[in-house]
Amino acid sequence: MSSNNTQNILEVRDLLVYYENAIAINNVSLKCRKGKITGIFGANSAGKSTLMHTISGLIMDMRDKEKKKGGERITWFGEINYNGENITNMKPSDRARKGLILSPERRQVFPESSTMENIKIGGYLATREQAKKTMDYVFKLFPELINLKHREAGFLSGGEQQMLAIGRALMAQPKLLLLDEPLLGLAPSIETRLAQAIKAINTETGVTVVLSEQYARPVFPIIDYGYVLENGSIVLEGSGEELMNNPDVLGAYFGM
Repeated sequence: MSSNNTQNILEVRDLLVYYENAIAINNVSLKCRKGKITGIFGANSAGKSTLMHTISGLIMDMRDKEKKKGGERITWFGEINYNGENITNMKPSDRARKGLILSPERRQVFPESSTMENIKIGGYLATREQAKKTMDYVFKLFPELINLKHREAGFLSGGEQQMLAIGRALMAQPKLLLLDEPLLGLAPSIETRLAQAIKAINTETGVTVVLSEQYARPVFPIIDYGYVLENGSIVLEGSGEELMNNPDVLGAYFGM
C-alpha cells in the first residue's frame, strides 16, 4: 500500500470540528486517491456536510459569519493536505484556484438566473477556451439542459437543478470535485442517471471525486473506496465492493 501514498490528492489527518461545545467531526483521518471516486456515507447529522465544508474551506466563512453575529463558536484542529500542501488554514477562494471545488448540498443554484447564466457564473476561474470546452462537455454530459438554457434555474426540477449544479462546478475547472449529497431528494431513476454521470466525469476527464451521500445504493457501484461516518467518527472503510458485502453496511444503508 505504501507505494500508493504519492497518489493521494487529499489527506485529512486527525480532524476535529466543534460547534460551540458540540463535536461535529471526531478525530477523522482519510485519504483520497488521485483520479478515483471516494464516497463518504452516513445518516443525517453524521457529519458529512461539516467534513465537506472543512475540506473546501467553507467552514472559515461560516465561522466568520457566526462570529460577526455573535453566534456559536466554530473551531477545528487537525490537518488537511491537498496535493502534498497543507491547506488547513488556506482561504476557500485560494483552494478553489488550486482546483478544489465544492458542489454544495441542496444544489444552491441562482434561482432567478437562467440555466446558461448559472453555468457561466461557474466559469469565473476558467480561460475563455477552457470555458467553451467545458460548457460543450456539460451539455454533452447533460443533454437534458440544452432545451432549458434560457429557463430560470428556480423553475427546473430537482434533478435538472442537480445537473446544473454539477455542470456549474465543472466550469470552475476542478482537479478535486467535492459533491455534497448530490442525490438528496431525487427520484430513483434520476439518482441512477446522476451516478452514471459522476462516473463518466471521473472516467472521461480524470477529475478526482469525493462525494458524500446518505443513500448509498446508487453510488456504491461507482466508488473506488468509501468511508462510513457515525456521530462524526469513521466507523468503517473499504473498497466499494467490501462495503457492499459488509452485513452492517447492508443493514444500515440498504435496509437488508
